[in-house]
Amino acid sequence: FCRVDPYGFERPEDFDYASYEAFFSRYLVVLTRRAIKWSKLLKGNNSIQKSLKVKRYIRKGIPNEHRALIWMIVSGAQTNMEQNPGYYHRLLEGEKNDKLLEAIRTDMNRTFPDNVKFRKTADPCLQHALYNVLVAYGHHNKAVGYCQGMNFIAGYLLLITKNEEESFWLLDALIGRILPDYYSPAMLGLKTDQEVLGELVKMKVPAVAELMERHGVMWTLVVSRWFICLFIDILPVETVLRIWDCLFYEGSKIIFRVALTLIKQHQAFILEATNFPDICEKFKQITKGTFVTECHSFMQKIFTDPGSLSMATVNKLRETCREKLLSQG
Repeated sequence: FCRVDPYGFERPEDFDYASYEAFFSRYLVVLTRRAIKWSKLLKGNNSIQKSLKVKRYIRKGIPNEHRALIWMIVSGAQTNMEQNPGYYHRLLEGEKNDKLLEAIRTDMNRTFPDNVKFRKTADPCLQHALYNVLVAYGHHNKAVGYCQGMNFIAGYLLLITKNEEESFWLLDALIGRILPDYYSPAMLGLKTDQEVLGELVKMKVPAVAELMERHGVMWTLVVSRWFICLFIDILPVETVLRIWDCLFYEGSKIIFRVALTLIKQHQAFILEATNFPDICEKFKQITKGTFVTECHSFMQKIFTDPGSLSMATVNKLRETCREKLLSQG
């Protein structure tokens, strides 16, 4: 058995190889079928137009060999990169903010200690590329600068694109457009979306919302890492990449779909909790096991389980939750 997965992550001691093998042999058939369909869709030219067919294809998963390209196109990162030639390198050559560099340096060794590609001994060591991407981004978006959590996202982007400049523009698409205000110093967007999830749970899984309220458990306690890290280190790599496929195409409401599916699917299990620590522990447990490893069936569920979830609903809830947060100061 391979101790290291295809992305360079070391598997934990208690990794269940048997059930993973069983899943992956089935999933390989799906991947092969998808790869043929994608090759036909792209027909050797590196462009696609947004359409219902493309949306359907993306929901069913982008083959790894096309993933970087499709993410770049559908997120708008490709267009931005082409319209700003040399911009990334100019950022790296320009004047630097020492405080920012220090903050980024501090987090370097904390980024994926379980990934062999980020070790100092690796050749090439991705830490150097990660540092560059974060430094460039901090100087490009001074309102955000650098904030913990961004290192993991940029690191994942590098594992997929294997390209600093592309990772920079994808990070810009995520932080600048797709996730409104998640990483600003006040993190208002992030706090708002956690409250929005609470409201959605009230609507769609009321018994869980009631349990949380009864025991005084704030949503930020159990889901803030889901939102900040976009499920990195929470769900298995393959599953995270499938979520990101949809995130780049459909935007931030995908995060709510994933969160609601995890909660709805494990409602009975969560409701067994009888106290505060118990609830927190249950929320850790629901992100493990075969339900989340089987990424193909999991992704089908996120589009059916939570029922309809329009961007209009999300935006309306965002408005009320943001106002509430601002009034609380």
